[in-house]
Amino acid sequence: MNAKGWLCILLMPLLAACAPFGECNPRPVVVPTLPAIIPGYTQLDTSTGLHITGTYQEIDVETWRLRIHGKVDTPLELSYDDLRCMPKMKALATIVCRGNFEDSSTWAGVSLTYILDLAGVQADATQIRLVGADGYTSHVQLKDALDEINFLAYEWEGQAVPILHGFPLRAAFPALPGYTWVKWLVEIEVK
Repeated sequence: MNAKGWLCILLMPLLAACAPFGECNPRPVVVPTLPAIIPGYTQLDTSTGLHITGTYQEIDVETWRLRIHGKVDTPLELSYDDLRCMPKMKALATIVCRGNFEDSSTWAGVSLTYILDLAGVQADATQIRLVGADGYTSHVQLKDALDEINFLAYEWEGQAVPILHGFPLRAAFPALPGYTWVKWLVEIEVK
């Protein structure tokens, strides 16, 4: 990353429109709404074709931040637009909750490796802890987290991730079990 990119990252809390690769003005987000019927645990959400897990959270995208801290050189607090201004990746991925369901969809967001590189993971770190706004946590070994296929999803099927499925952000680990796909993600602690 060039010097301008690093300066931008350091000043990001002060400059809401700051992006590591120059100016970025993402389109206004269309905040999803809840469906008329909220399915029960592991039931199918017919509005998306995805199954339900967790206790949904209604989050104000304007005040929401993703906090990255712990064994990092530069702790970060990133807004929704900060993430949308970073390089985007997209993948058809399957969430596997063994014994319950398998859901395949196209998700998009920012590479987890990219975010962790921005924060500067320290040499003695071995895992990450992901925390959702609902209090749910999951741990992933750092070597697994750094796989280039993993990302933080802010889009599902070309639109904002639905509220029942993690808006504004959920972890996406295509090669790992569904319990690692933390929804309503608010924190990544590097341990």
